[in-house]
Order: sequence, then C-alpha cells, then structure tokens
Amino acid sequence: MSVRTRFAPSPTGYLHVGGARTALFSWLYARKHGGRFVLRIEDTDLERSTQESVNAILEGMTWLGLEYDEGPFYQTERFDRYNAVIDQLLAKDLAYRCDCSKERLDKLREDQMAAKQKPRYDGCCRNKTVSAEVPHVIRFRNPSDGEVVVDDLVRGKVVVANAELDDLIIRRTDGSPTYNLTVVVDDADMQITHVIRGDDHLNNTPRQINMLKALELPVPKYAHLPMILGDDGARLSKRHGAVSVMQYLRDGYLPEALLNYLVRLGWSHGDQEVFSLDEMIELFDLEGVNKAPSAFNTDKLRWLNAHYIKSSDPLRIAHLLSSHLGDLGIDPTDGPELADVIVAQRERAATLVELAQISAFYYKDFDSYPDKAAAKAFKPAAIEVLQTARRAFAEVAEWQRASIHEAMEATVAVLGIGFGKLGQPLRLAVTGGNPSPDLDLTLELVGREASLRRIDRAIAYIQDLG
Repeated sequence: MSVRTRFAPSPTGYLHVGGARTALFSWLYARKHGGRFVLRIEDTDLERSTQESVNAILEGMTWLGLEYDEGPFYQTERFDRYNAVIDQLLAKDLAYRCDCSKERLDKLREDQMAAKQKPRYDGCCRNKTVSAEVPHVIRFRNPSDGEVVVDDLVRGKVVVANAELDDLIIRRTDGSPTYNLTVVVDDADMQITHVIRGDDHLNNTPRQINMLKALELPVPKYAHLPMILGDDGARLSKRHGAVSVMQYLRDGYLPEALLNYLVRLGWSHGDQEVFSLDEMIELFDLEGVNKAPSAFNTDKLRWLNAHYIKSSDPLRIAHLLSSHLGDLGIDPTDGPELADVIVAQRERAATLVELAQISAFYYKDFDSYPDKAAAKAFKPAAIEVLQTARRAFAEVAEWQRASIHEAMEATVAVLGIGFGKLGQPLRLAVTGGNPSPDLDLTLELVGREASLRRIDRAIAYIQDLG
C-alpha cells in the first residue's frame, strides 16, 4: 500500500502554528513518497466546533499551499459508521455499558488523587449488566494484562503496560462518539498508513492500538512531533504573539517564509536554513525530526521573510503588497510602478507591512518630519541649498535618475559645498525621514511634481522655524 497521511484538526479555533507544522510534515511525507494527503475535520465536539473555525482552517491551508488529495471529511457525517463499530464491539463483549454517576466518578477521582494514585476508572461496571434504557456511556474493554508497544518513528520504542490504561469512554450519554473511537475508525477506513501528529496525543496511542487490534484492523505507523515552545521556553500560546496562521498573512509574512520556518521547527538537514518547496519534499524525512521541543524564534522568521522578500519576483511582491498599501489609504496605481518601488526598498524591510509603511511616501505626502532628524538637517543654511536645488530640478528636461543626479552635482558645484550638505536636507524634505535608496533614484520614483512640492514645503518649514 502506498503512503497515506492525514491532517485531522478540530474546528474549535483558527489554524495555529503547531497545527500548521503538523499539516506540513504530513503533507511533505506524503509528497516525498508519492502518496496521498487526506484532510479530516474532527468536529464531534458539537458544543465547540464551528463553521467559522472550519473556514479558518481551510483558508490557512490554502494560503500555505498545502493542498489535500482527499477530503475534507467531516466526522459528524459518519456517526452511523461509528455506531456500527460500537455495536460490533458490544456484540463481541469488547465494550460495555456503564451507568456510573458523575458524582461517583468525581469521588473516585478525588480519593485516588488524595492517595497519590493515577486517576483512572476502576472498572465498576465491567462485569455488570446495564440496561440500554437507562442513561449510560459505552466503555471499551481494555486488555487487563500485557503491554502495548508503540514503535514511534520520532521517539523510538514506547512501552505501556495495559494495567496502566483504564476502560475509556467511546460513546457519551448523549449518543455522540468520542475522539479515541472516531479516530481509530477513520484511520482504518481511510487506510492511513502514517499518523503524524503532536506528542500531546502520545498518551492516546496505546489505547487506539488496542482498539485497532480488537477490531482486527491494521495498525498505522506513528510519529509524534515534539511541542513548540515560545521564545521564553513556555508552551507556545496567544501571549507569545501571532500564533494563528492567518495572522501572519495580516502581519505581512509570505507563505513560503512561514513554511520554510515551520519545516525547521524540529527538523533539520545539516546546517541548511533556506529550503525551496521542492527541496523540502526531496529532503524531508521523519528520521531527521528531533525528539526535544522546538523554540519559536520570531527573529529567525523575520530573517527568512526578509530573504524571501528580497529574492522573490518583484511583480509577485507587488501583488501581495497592494492590500497592505490599501490599509494605509494608498492606491498604488496612482504613482510610480509598484514593482520599481519594491526593487528600491526591499532590502530595508522584513515584512510586507514594514515595506508598505516605508514605501508610502512614494505615493502620499507625509504629515510631519521626525523632530530629531529635522533639528539636524533643517538648519537655516539649508534654505539656500534647497532653493538652489529646486531651481536646478525645475529645469531638468527628462525626470530620470541620470539627469536628476546631474542637477544635484550642479547644485553642490554652484554652492561650493560637499554633497552631504545637500543630501541631508533634501532627503528629509522628499522622504519625510523614511528609509530610501540613492537620492537620485528616490527623486525619480517620487516624481517631479511631488518632489518640487515637498522641497517648497521644507523651505517654508525652515523659514517658519527661523
């Protein structure tokens, strides 16, 4: 059988970074081996599951480019199948009804914890006959002796004694199946060969293996990925900033940068840091996944994003940047070619949000000058410098970089000053203090009309100071 992996999120929130990494590793493993990648929506938690969360998961996967070959399959559409399996287990005495009250179970847990014992069901109803007419749950009859061996592809061999596992609930009182039952049935029905998931599921794996064996179904290979920690060493959570995949889109990250960063969260290939998607597929293997948790490093993600901004096709970046400029009230069609601005500015920003902010002045006049920069550049002597430069710029026949530079050279020659005496006030006048490339290129992109208008405004500002 060819490799078949799956990503099975619960739609109780957005697609978070940990889920995206799990999806990526599962997707890469399937692609590497020419297999199939299945998307399953585990929505049996009827109280917390929402269509909004489903949409957020699908949106996040689409943005990242993690296309699935089959699905999405919804567990809520498969209740008849789960109930048929539960009936099968009941008929073979591999499951039983339990009518223990919540009060009894709470008291049992309290007593066990007081005695410093592991809280677990005590098998009270294991050998009782409970009527189907009274409120009850269905429990799986876990083997009472022997052990379960998990040959984990990341963690190695994990051995758990069956005596440590209690008889877990597989159907609730309201008739809904539980996670451990549904995942077993789905993985078998969907012929999943490799279950790649977070290590928070490792405790469930021995139980699921026991159910698969009770149902005489094949046991997939398991790979449990280590958790992701925040910069401070605590488990990654909302307080560490953006953990929703789509928040990274809004914050100006490129999908390829986030994918590249996620693949390095717990996996490595020598010292290589930058991977194209084709390289990820070619080189990825589960043997290279670390057992230890990985720490999320925002600075490293920003570095990767800056790399992709610099190395990507400017036309593609222009397409992505347009919406961020729109957030600033800017129509990029009303000004210089956006791709030209990106080439001029892309070395100076780590995100598209930053790139939009530092490029806004090409399209829109700014409201003020930074106080510190103005105090340094806008001294009284700058008035004559800017007036002379303005006259020279007004006479430029073709507003192009070379002729603009000639006008600047003529200005410093007429005044007998160093280029810095012109460059400092002129750059502040035209850019408002924003990072920018060579001054002649900056002026060309800003345009003649806007450049002259801003020089006039700077002269008036200095005169008002005097």
